[in-house]
Amino acid sequence: MNGSLISNAATRVVLALLPWLILAVTLGGTWFTWNHERETTRKALRSQFDFALRETVSRVEQRVQGYEQMLRGVQSLFATTQFRNRAAMHDYVDTLQLDANFSGIQAIGVVEWVPAPRKSAHVAAMRAAGFPNYAIDPDGLREVYAPIVQREPYVGRNRMPPGGDVWADPVRRLALEKARDSGTAAISGKVKLKVDTESVAPPGFIMYLPIYARDKPRDSVEERHAQLIGWVYAAFHMSDFMASLYGNQSPGLVLAMYDGTDADEASLLYRSDGATASGEPSHRAAISANEYMVVANHTWTLALSTHDIFEARYGRGMETVTAVAGTVLGLLLAWLTWLMVTGRDRALRLAEAMTEELRHIAQHDPLTGLPNRALFNDRLNRELARANRQHGRFAMVFIDLDHFKPINDTFGHDVGDQALRQVARQLQDCVRAADTVGRLGGDEFVVLLAELSDTDAILAIAEKLHRAVHQPFIVSGQELSISCCIGVAVYPDDGTDALSLIKNADDAMYRAKEAGRDCVRLCSSTP
Repeated sequence: MNGSLISNAATRVVLALLPWLILAVTLGGTWFTWNHERETTRKALRSQFDFALRETVSRVEQRVQGYEQMLRGVQSLFATTQFRNRAAMHDYVDTLQLDANFSGIQAIGVVEWVPAPRKSAHVAAMRAAGFPNYAIDPDGLREVYAPIVQREPYVGRNRMPPGGDVWADPVRRLALEKARDSGTAAISGKVKLKVDTESVAPPGFIMYLPIYARDKPRDSVEERHAQLIGWVYAAFHMSDFMASLYGNQSPGLVLAMYDGTDADEASLLYRSDGATASGEPSHRAAISANEYMVVANHTWTLALSTHDIFEARYGRGMETVTAVAGTVLGLLLAWLTWLMVTGRDRALRLAEAMTEELRHIAQHDPLTGLPNRALFNDRLNRELARANRQHGRFAMVFIDLDHFKPINDTFGHDVGDQALRQVARQLQDCVRAADTVGRLGGDEFVVLLAELSDTDAILAIAEKLHRAVHQPFIVSGQELSISCCIGVAVYPDDGTDALSLIKNADDAMYRAKEAGRDCVRLCSSTP
């Protein structure tokens, strides 16, 4: 009898503690899921940030190369005309249409190399050319001079008198020497442009190209010194140069450009909105990086960091949802367990139904009903394990709809949401039951093509997905034409883990964008 009483008491204690135990286990699982979601969000933000950094560096390098090619055209002019042919220089620059084709350039000009013995003849020639008050500035005796003899277009501030000796400025001289000795373009350090007469002027830089005597050898440094007759140059305000890259800076990114490798106020060339006077972000950035760039024989430091807008735009924001949903689920399960142990069978059935519903909500996209990132990653890891065991192959497909934002802007978000649902259904109709179609958010979809060994078969399905999206959609009486970019990565050719497959599929998709959009690119076959 005593044993039975003890057993019943122990059972009651266990049943009384069971709801608390379930709550503790559920909250522990919620914390684990929340932490995993937070790390995944960080990785996604980092990937997007790295792409933005690479794109910005590439734009700067390409723009510098474009200006260098333009300046080489000016340099080549003096292979067919006399060095002091001012009219030819004026006409050539006029045909370039700087405002339309080379925005950011303040002036294109010519610098003449004048050793001290030729100074008097140089001044006399300039006065005879229509500048009766011409003089080299600053005045004084020096071994060599490098005065500006012409600026184009000859309008506005560019009409200031010629004669400014750029050799007298150590920063400009260093760039002049680099260009002279190498025979290639050289960019100066941070300078105040000659045309800026204000006490406080925006930071600038100058690109120089040397001009040598025609038909003379200049293979060695000594020969280049001997045959030098001057330089052509292009002058820039750094703010105008950066604005010419892509107009407005991408939302949520704080960008600063420094002269050299020291990121301090003295070397600051440019900063975007959201930076303090020192060029640093006005908040604690989640991600930041410095990239050292060598352009035209000169080093710049590009500092990029994120702002709250970037984190809100590209972060998934699922941490809070996960924490709230997990806590609510834990409380509900604990409550329902308490009802169950008190003898309410109906509570058990309700608990099961709600658990399944919450699990479905946690694992599926609320708009399209497709698996979300968490469920898709779980299936991807399962497929990785299967393929690794069986030495199999499968494919990871990234799909990004082209120019989807104008649909929302033109017809409203309700039409856009209906279009996304139709796209989701079309994608599901194109794949097998073993495959998984998921939505990452916005207009981005992913497809896991399981147990496919033939690359041609993988490409055929990808093209089928492409055609399915490309067909017209009828939404609320509106016919919508949608295209997409598709990137494909194949296991194990393009990666042996989830991170590398996702990254390579994403890279292939961006290469499809660079190829003109509305196409499919395999990672292993993309240039």
